[in-house]
Amino acid sequence: MAQPLGDRLFFLRNSADIERVKQMGRRFQSPLFNLVSCPARPLLEQPSRYSRIGIVVGKRLGAAVTRNRAKRIFRELARQVRDHLAAGHDILIFPRREALTIGFQVLREKWLAALRREGLLIARPEGPCGRSVSV
Repeated sequence: MAQPLGDRLFFLRNSADIERVKQMGRRFQSPLFNLVSCPARPLLEQPSRYSRIGIVVGKRLGAAVTRNRAKRIFRELARQVRDHLAAGHDILIFPRREALTIGFQVLREKWLAALRREGLLIARPEGPCGRSVSV
């Protein structure tokens, strides 16, 4: 199996890639976040073996403290499913205020359900103690 990506390569940071996903991606809306996904652009004419995730938080979400908290929460959610994402997708997440008002476990269940619904998970991520998480 291929080596996992480091955080620098796992998260979308290039604005051209983010704009491409916004324009070409398939959208999923929930009360807690919006998710946009599209096939990754192949590098060097080879299909991508990894998926990448970008987190976009606008100023209308709130003050800098609130925006940073939303980014931290969704970065952690992304890291937890890194090894279970289907290969070759770029994914954008647009957190909503409501995501900051609920517990992390509830948000995680909604996150996994959204990824599963969009066909972006290849296996069930495991929770604490090695048990699979039911959603």
